[in-house]
Amino acid sequence: MRRLFELGIALAVLATIGLGAAWASAPGRLALELDVYILVVGGLAVLMVVAVTREAFPLEGESAVAKALQEEPAEPLRPRDLERLERELTLAASTAFDVHFRLRPTLRDIAAEELAARGLRLDDGGPAVEAALGDEVWQLVRPDREPPLRRFDPGLEEDQVRRVVERLETL
Repeated sequence: MRRLFELGIALAVLATIGLGAAWASAPGRLALELDVYILVVGGLAVLMVVAVTREAFPLEGESAVAKALQEEPAEPLRPRDLERLERELTLAASTAFDVHFRLRPTLRDIAAEELAARGLRLDDGGPAVEAALGDEVWQLVRPDREPPLRRFDPGLEEDQVRRVVERLETL
């Protein structure tokens, strides 16, 4: 603090010497020279007041403005298909309508691809397809499955979803 005060005084003395030198070299411009001198000394005084205030009240950590200007770390992007599938599963847990019209088409696509790798077609059905999928999965993806009459009946339970996913993964 004392060092800062001494520096301010030294700069003010230097400005005064500069005023004297300017007045000696061009004595007819005293009004302009005084204006410049007052601006320089006033600027030094403002800097001293800011420095003293900052020392008396130091910042605790970052200012609110600095925090607001910082970029927030970007959240890792999740694949859209994963988010879509999560929504379908969440909805399928609530109503039978969502099981049939939202989750079922996705399960059919997955089952059709897995069966095609074995040389089977989902829409052809038959004992080989039913055996490969298992009864629980077959009841969800079979081509002749009727839409639910009561759309707001409960959807799939968590255990059912887990079993269906595990069965599709084993294909």
